[in-house]
Amino acid sequence: MAGTVFTPSLEGMKHVKSENGVILTKPFLDVCKLILPVLDKFGAAMSIVKSDIGGNITRLETKYNSDPSKFEHLYSMVQVEVEAKTAKGSSSCTNGLLWLTRAMDYLVELFRNLLDHQDWIMSQVCTDSYNKTLKKWHGWLASSSFTVAMKLAPDRKKFMEVISGSGDINADMEKFCTTFAPLLAENHKFLASVGLDDLKAS
Repeated sequence: MAGTVFTPSLEGMKHVKSENGVILTKPFLDVCKLILPVLDKFGAAMSIVKSDIGGNITRLETKYNSDPSKFEHLYSMVQVEVEAKTAKGSSSCTNGLLWLTRAMDYLVELFRNLLDHQDWIMSQVCTDSYNKTLKKWHGWLASSSFTVAMKLAPDRKKFMEVISGSGDINADMEKFCTTFAPLLAENHKFLASVGLDDLKAS
């Protein structure tokens, strides 16, 4: 492949914000989708994360497609639900955006760990990232299944070879983290402003 597995999402990130700095729904969801192939390289260790991310993207895309001009801005679907008092429902788009953002936080942390801790084995990279991001929001069940999945993490060296392609993997990973993290922080800030950033999994 030309470049690394991050090349398409890095390209996509250039289009996530409108000219006046608002996060746009479709480009944001596209970037999340473009990072999914990285998860495939993890194999079984990431299958729960991948299906969770995929489900939330689909939920938000369905809402967006129901009225693309109304839901052009990512937060508009949350605002509609907040007004209708349906935002806290488990099948709401607000819930979908929150968990999608949290899963992306986890991935950013994971890539950061790969950059910062060259001596860590993969399961340590995954577990540390999980503890820093998703763990506090997960109930016992989700937490246990995650812990089991992390034991299936691939060999680090092989994984890095597979995702490197023909590009500079460390530079791309760094760029992905520094470009994507502020967008995720913006999502949290918005969700917190409507009192919905701290919902937990049952």
